[in-house]
Amino acid sequence: MNIAIIAPGRDVTVWKETIEKEAKGVNIQVYPEISSPENVDMVMLWQHPKGILKKFTNLKFISSMGAGVDHILNDPYLPEGIPVARIKDEKLTFSMTNYVVMGVLNFHRRLSHFQENQKKKRWDMKNPEIDVKVGVMGVGALGGDVLDKLSYMGFDVYGYGNSPKEDFPFTYFHGKEGLKSFLDKVNVIACLLPLTEQTEGFLNSDFFEDCQKGTYLINVARGKHLVEEDLIKALKKGHISGTLLDVYSKEPLPKDHPFWDNEKITMTPHIASVTNPLAAAPKIAENCRRWMEGKPLRNVVNQEKGY
Repeated sequence: MNIAIIAPGRDVTVWKETIEKEAKGVNIQVYPEISSPENVDMVMLWQHPKGILKKFTNLKFISSMGAGVDHILNDPYLPEGIPVARIKDEKLTFSMTNYVVMGVLNFHRRLSHFQENQKKKRWDMKNPEIDVKVGVMGVGALGGDVLDKLSYMGFDVYGYGNSPKEDFPFTYFHGKEGLKSFLDKVNVIACLLPLTEQTEGFLNSDFFEDCQKGTYLINVARGKHLVEEDLIKALKKGHISGTLLDVYSKEPLPKDHPFWDNEKITMTPHIASVTNPLAAAPKIAENCRRWMEGKPLRNVVNQEKGY
């Protein structure tokens, strides 16, 4: 089996060595030194140059090197009919859930407020907690685990997604018709939506105006979900009281971006959940073995839905 790894600027040594160890009989080449692309059976991708897949005329399947697949599905030259698989890794879920829980607890226990009081040497015991009801948008493996953990901690939780779900364990809303009802229920929102044509720009002025006044926003999905100038306006108006952001429309965030100096915005540099090659590469190796044995691939995405 011939594999090409295309992840410009990324050290893929661990990926290559792990897959060669766990999937016997594979031959792996790393971009840009790929000979005979027409003989490649599978490509592993992360932020690949758009259009490069045209060279790989005999692909059998494509694998993302992370949980997200929008960087693949957004390629206008993506070959038709080729399955695309993504990474599902327990460590990714663990890290993402802990990050969102951190944001929820920070707002719930007013940590930022008390940190400001410390700077001012102010002893104020009033209002030590904010009553929160948490809404999670995007309830797949990651969002579902966030709901599970927050519910276990005793928080009221609500889910929101694109399509209906049967036997969902929490109160759930879906589609345009369910969005307003969802927003009426919650005052903390965690966005874990997949990035699709329907969800790009989802967090916009109309969305913020429908939120309960003072809602707290956590975005750990993709920067393009958020209309950044609309968020700044919503923060000024008080529709949104504060926000924890891990993703941005342009990364790294430019030094002249207004987010840097906004005291209502807490930022981290896209580290909420980072793929660990030692944990993720075996998942890809398993799919390589399954393909060579004629078995169905695992974690194949629905390309029409985008996730």
